[in-house]
Amino acid sequence: MTPIPQALALADTLAAELSDPGTAWDTAPPGGRAWPQSLAGGAAGIALLHIERAHCGRGDWETVHTWMSSAAHGDLTAAANAGLYMGAPALAFVMNAAAQDTSRYQRALKNLDDATIAVTRRHLAQAHARVQSGAAPAMQEFDVIRGLAGLGAHHRTRHPEHPVTADVLAYLVRLTEPRHQAQGRPAWWTGVAPNGEVSPNYPQGHGNFGMAHGIGSVLALLSLALLDGPHVPGMREAAERICAWTDEWLQHDATGPWWPGLITSDQVPSRVDPALRPRPSWCYGVAGTARAQQLAGLALADDHRRQTAETALLTTLQDPAQLDALTETGLCHGTAGLLQATWRMTTEATSTATTEALTAELTSLTDRLARQLGHLADRDPELLDGTAGCALALHTVGTGTAPVSGWDTFLLLA
Repeated sequence: MTPIPQALALADTLAAELSDPGTAWDTAPPGGRAWPQSLAGGAAGIALLHIERAHCGRGDWETVHTWMSSAAHGDLTAAANAGLYMGAPALAFVMNAAAQDTSRYQRALKNLDDATIAVTRRHLAQAHARVQSGAAPAMQEFDVIRGLAGLGAHHRTRHPEHPVTADVLAYLVRLTEPRHQAQGRPAWWTGVAPNGEVSPNYPQGHGNFGMAHGIGSVLALLSLALLDGPHVPGMREAAERICAWTDEWLQHDATGPWWPGLITSDQVPSRVDPALRPRPSWCYGVAGTARAQQLAGLALADDHRRQTAETALLTTLQDPAQLDALTETGLCHGTAGLLQATWRMTTEATSTATTEALTAELTSLTDRLARQLGHLADRDPELLDGTAGCALALHTVGTGTAPVSGWDTFLLLA
């Protein structure tokens, strides 16, 4: 991909602002810093920015070590709340990104591997017991932030041949298998509101398409495993079951194709409320759902699916009203997530014409993010919704090369 120099220059500036853990939060909005072991909001996530820069020769390993030490400060948690975005698994993901194929951090990584595998085994035991009971799943059972899709993303990167990786993928296959008690709903239909709580506004729960908390992350992980391994029985059929459900709810309007972020039992496929079209973010919108569909198209050799996904993204990028709905800058809810997803999808587009059209939009999207950042009086340094995530996305388009650290695995974009 052709580098965008202004993006790299801005990434350098933002990274310099985040060089010191002692001062990085000085310009953050009120509310204080997150727990250091948080990938989303703590030092662990900001370390990922400096790791990518050090791998590329635009940063130094001393800064990485400073941030890693800050992230590891305090008691390591492997409790019930531990997952890819928190605790031992978060530190394992970040440290593995730093180590790559070198001898760095190997002793610490061994301890983190043991803790993360233990966390994953507990999640798996609880998930299989839930399936056996016939109850509906909670989103945190399978999502990328708190659940097994996120843990699977890490294990597949860290040790694809380890039995725990295959066990997570096998669980995700089982998750998609039809349940007798599901009453026509998919097996991943949850009985709660999108915030994970029981609510009178969602008396029969909802079906979630998103990458952050929905089935999009499962589809992305299964597709990546189908493409590059490891393989477990039933993965293709599981991906096809998810695709059949998302196809049922695919919408078309004057802008182009789109998927709802979630649906409730009062919706019907042919008449989805237009208000259910989400902003084009990673967490629920086209930045995540289109990438999951493109990966599925690659994995299933389904060019029509790939083309639909790429059209959905391109028509969104060409619609000012959709872009204006992204008022935030970050990877989760904002423009940075759309920028990173667009770069990834551009590198694997189905045709030269589509590649050229998406490439043209990358420059405009970079300029939009730069303007948004320039208008912020206070900038939160964090990875998921703040400056560190913006800097990483800008670094990607600025260098025009895939992340050396594989940092966007935590978004399941790759």
